[in-house]
Amino acid sequence: MTSVGEDIAARVEEILRAHDGLEGPLLPVLHAVQGVFGFIPQDALPVIAQHLNLSRAEVHGVISFYHDFREEPAGRHVLKLCRAEACQAMGADRVAAHAREALGIGWHQTTPDGTITLEPVFCLGLCACAPAALVDGRVLGRVDEARLNALIAEVRL
Repeated sequence: MTSVGEDIAARVEEILRAHDGLEGPLLPVLHAVQGVFGFIPQDALPVIAQHLNLSRAEVHGVISFYHDFREEPAGRHVLKLCRAEACQAMGADRVAAHAREALGIGWHQTTPDGTITLEPVFCLGLCACAPAALVDGRVLGRVDEARLNALIAEVRL
């Protein structure tokens, strides 16, 4: 019987082999690992680092620099709120504060029941319909507190 760490290492090795020969493979590898696991497991870091001839600190530095990478599993639903200037000008700060209060969590956190992870995102390309949100990959415009409450209720069903 294999341990969880060995299972992760084996799957990460497959991902790394699929990216062999690619110039600058770290970001594509990390995206692929997160695509498989939903986050970047700690057990994956030494495997990635060794294969790419990087230090674990270098790999961790890239993961922690890019906010899209997670080091823990996300909730069943991911709510991303745009933090770009156009959305801020249209009330995104107010909507974000309402989201944090309604969910009882901060940025990059998941509700205690594991339902919703709240993340900032910088521009969804819906500037004309600001403020914008992304819920499980679905882009929404003109999000105010009432619409946000409806979205939260919808995903909590």
